[in-house]
Amino acid sequence: MASPDETRSDAPPTPEPRPPSVDRLARAIADVDLPHPLLVDAARSAVASGNPATAEQRARNIAGTQARSLLTSVVNATGVLLHTNMGRSPWMNLPGNGSDRYSSLELDLDSGERGSRQDRAPRLLARMCGAESAMVVNNCAAGVLLALAALADGRGVVVSRGELVEIGGGFRIPEVMSQSGADLVEVGTTNRTRLVDYEAAVNGNDVALALSVHRSNYRITGFTESVAACDLTGLGVPVLADLGSGLVDSACQWLDDGPPSWLEGEPAVRQTLEAGVDLVTFSGDKLLGGPQAGIIAGRADLVARCAAHPLARALRPGSLVLGSLQELALAYLSRDGRSIPFWRMAVLPVGELRRRASAISVDLAADTMAVPGGGTLPGVEIPSAGLMIPGDRVAELRAGTPPVIARVHDGSTVIDLRTVHPHDDDVVRAAVNRLT
Repeated sequence: MASPDETRSDAPPTPEPRPPSVDRLARAIADVDLPHPLLVDAARSAVASGNPATAEQRARNIAGTQARSLLTSVVNATGVLLHTNMGRSPWMNLPGNGSDRYSSLELDLDSGERGSRQDRAPRLLARMCGAESAMVVNNCAAGVLLALAALADGRGVVVSRGELVEIGGGFRIPEVMSQSGADLVEVGTTNRTRLVDYEAAVNGNDVALALSVHRSNYRITGFTESVAACDLTGLGVPVLADLGSGLVDSACQWLDDGPPSWLEGEPAVRQTLEAGVDLVTFSGDKLLGGPQAGIIAGRADLVARCAAHPLARALRPGSLVLGSLQELALAYLSRDGRSIPFWRMAVLPVGELRRRASAISVDLAADTMAVPGGGTLPGVEIPSAGLMIPGDRVAELRAGTPPVIARVHDGSTVIDLRTVHPHDDDVVRAAVNRLT
């Protein structure tokens, strides 16, 4: 009888499993909603990374991860009305009928000649906020950059030290000013700046502008003093007010019940211009409630100088943004706050939110607190209602289709219905049922 060693030496070697065909793997995972070239990429990665026997599952996992990483719609149940990570205001309206049509972006329909993309939506925006003129760029920081470059290149701009803010992404006002070519002239101190500080700076420097920056994402309290933008109008130089948050009018004429109490003290575009400020910049996707954009509005001659600057072309928005802003401006001019999703959500009565919460789950219904978000109105809370689930379940909710984005507070998962459209209540109900 042969020894075990002899038996092993006579047996043929076990062949290595052959790698599966990349094309076969790609076709096997065709139910993943991605174009075929991306499925091929996933299949190649799976074949290169390990055991051929598990390649199909790995390819499916890789493709599924890529599909989930694409831009998609989500249910914002955080209670943060202007959530930067979710695009801030939920505005998607576009003008016209039929998605395959072109737009009259730069076409003058009367003459048939080329027109300007700054003639339509900007004209409505100017009318909306009581400005002589307006123009649109791709965000508020771009508006400040363009205004400084066009109006103060190589000259001084006076700013209070208490307003040298850092905006989203780590960018800071001094850095934006440096890129514009303007010279920063700091006045006052972090906590106290007086009008006399501005006057001394204007008299002692070659100053082109006075810049007032709304501290929309933080507060300074205690031993403080500051100068409002309207109080700078007697300095003898144009005043540029960066209002950031973009509240159109403090009277909120588009709301049936007028301004909500949580807006108290928030500077508004119309009133700032009426007080004599020459130029304002503000965001399209914050309290304005529209798409990401920056609006420059005010004196026609100053807006024209901004529009003529070479940076204006680099910073200009496309037809989707301008068309969306046109629809938004028409809603404001019609005083139709109900058609603006941000305002519809922001002023919804708590009683209605409680009713919806109880309809989803009586046992989990609870009062909550929403916030404006988006770097606006720091410290402000808005009474709200939703669902409270014990423990941290946000990852499970986020993994659903569509993802439901919630928050954790005091060890419980909060689903705040103020930021959930009523037609998504069934989505929330199904997500909660999967957890409980």
